[in-house]
Amino acid sequence: MNRIDAAFARLKESRKKAFVPYIVAGVPGSDETVEIVLELERLGADVIELGYPFSDPMADGVVNQAAANRALELGVDADAYFAMVAKIRERSQIPILVFSYLNPIFKLGFDAFARRAKAAGMDGMLLVDMPVEESLDLQAICKREDLSLIFLAAPTTTPERLEKVLQGGTGFLYYISRTGITGEQASFQQDFAAKVAAIKKASKLPVVVGFGISTPDHVRTVCGLVDGVVVGSALVRRTLEKKPFADMLADIKALVAPLAAPTKETWN
Repeated sequence: MNRIDAAFARLKESRKKAFVPYIVAGVPGSDETVEIVLELERLGADVIELGYPFSDPMADGVVNQAAANRALELGVDADAYFAMVAKIRERSQIPILVFSYLNPIFKLGFDAFARRAKAAGMDGMLLVDMPVEESLDLQAICKREDLSLIFLAAPTTTPERLEKVLQGGTGFLYYISRTGITGEQASFQQDFAAKVAAIKKASKLPVVVGFGISTPDHVRTVCGLVDGVVVGSALVRRTLEKKPFADMLADIKALVAPLAAPTKETWN
């Protein structure tokens, strides 16, 4: 049982929900990324999605695209990325998930990337544009390295394809709250609850919801339906602001503390 599986097992036993923040590695800097992850853990994060930057993040909105571009400008490559993970591991055992796209991982080689990820202390991978139908080699590699391989499901996912995703995936299922790209939103789509309930009923894996989660009310709604919530753009936007790092951390705390709070309540 790797750290991701263990985290969800503990949460289920205690009737809590997972709080899963997303940040882009290296923004605003490498040392700052390490400190942000540790602060997120103190604020209640259960799993960290650590973005591995790609030049064409087509599923991401303007905020996450800007962060990916900034990370590339700062020279975040595989060496820099895994060095950050290793520094986090010196001080924390929080589960960490590679969140990226197929291209940069394929360029390095699935086998080589997975070996380096495991050696650095990673616990899983989510490649946004990896079709489950083309993932058999990566599934085998992740199984060998004891890395969770997370897949996405969307409001447009058919029952037939969902079955394939659930057969191929491990760790948890990431459900996209809406069609389109990442970014903060004011409300959920009208049929959100019904679609999420159907996904939860079908899934043998824990289900977390992301894309657009930016308020405590959003988090509370999701916690009443599934096993966890991802917060991305609202957090990433703070890491892009031009201000002293101490002020940035204070802003992150002010944002994250009320968002994480509902996940720490006791849920049926």
